[in-house]
Parts: sequence; C-alpha cells; structure tokens
Amino acid sequence: EVDFWIIPIIQGFVQIEELVVNYSESSDDDKSSPETPPQESSCVDDIHPAFLVALISRRSRHRAGMRYKRRGVDKNGNVANYVETEQLIHVHNHTLSYIQTRGSVPVFWSQVGYRYNPRPRLDKSENETVSCFRAHFEEQLKNYKKQVIINLVDQTGREKIIGDAYLKQVLLYNNANLTYVSFDFHEHW
Repeated sequence: EVDFWIIPIIQGFVQIEELVVNYSESSDDDKSSPETPPQESSCVDDIHPAFLVALISRRSRHRAGMRYKRRGVDKNGNVANYVETEQLIHVHNHTLSYIQTRGSVPVFWSQVGYRYNPRPRLDKSENETVSCFRAHFEEQLKNYKKQVIINLVDQTGREKIIGDAYLKQVLLYNNANLTYVSFDFHEHW
C-alpha cells in the first residue's frame, strides 16, 4: 500500500549526448594552415548523421562508505564501493552496450588509521574468505555471464598482501567464466 510513496533513486551519474562524426578530405596539417580556406565538414551518413552516447554509473547501496573506512567483502559477498558503469551507443537503430564494474578486492581486508595510505591488512583467513568470494562472483556471473577481472593493486609494494590474497581466491574458485589479469600501474608509471 505504500509503494505509491516510494521513489526509486540511484546514487550515480547519468549523461546522454548526441554526437556527430565529421570527416573531410584534408589532413590535419591542411586544416591548421592559414592559407587553407575553411571547408564544410561532411557527415559520415547523411541519413543518420548523429548517434547517441549514454553513460550511466550506479553505486551499490551495499557496503558504501568512505575510502580507507570501507574495504573488502562482507559475509554476503558484497564488496565495498561497488559501481556498475554502462556505456550505451545508439546508431542506425541499433543499441550497443558495454558494462564495466569496479569495487574493492573481494577478500576480508581493511586499512586502519587516518594517515594517508595506511598499510592494508587481511582480517580473515583464506578459508574464511572462500564462501564470500564465491558468493560475490556467483552474483557477478549470474548478472554478466563472463567477466574479465583486472587487478589494479600494487603487486610489489604495500598492497602486495591484498593482490596475493585476491589471486589465491581466483585460483581456488577456478571458474572458466573468469579471466584474471594483473596490471600494476607502478610498473608502467
């Protein structure tokens, strides 16, 4: 009886833009030359000269919190600060979708203290983490079928303990629908 009074809302971001791709026969150097007269741009497609791009980000209500205060996974498999971002492109009566999710590493870990970048620590054992890790990825695979996991934690520094625990859980889960990639920004910086 109260459904009428409930307003669905999201914590996130939505933007929709109409874009046009223009091509011309001249090179970029010709365009910037003062001697070159301005040319009228020609559209890719005169029938459908524009396409729509939508970006929608939705933050989960489960385990939302401030950075350094809310980390890891909970007993139900919800990870801290989980966000799903969907990019939609509508062109020629076709809609394409790409979804990316992000969240805290799904193991029990925390960072204690208020100073900048406190040292992370594991809060529960590998065995205590298995069922929650599994619950997290079973929900992910139910929603998205296959996933590529990109681990962005520092693989050699203070975050190594978290990265190692993450990889160990992926190996224990051993699911063919998960692809694990480790990418260390510090190595490529």
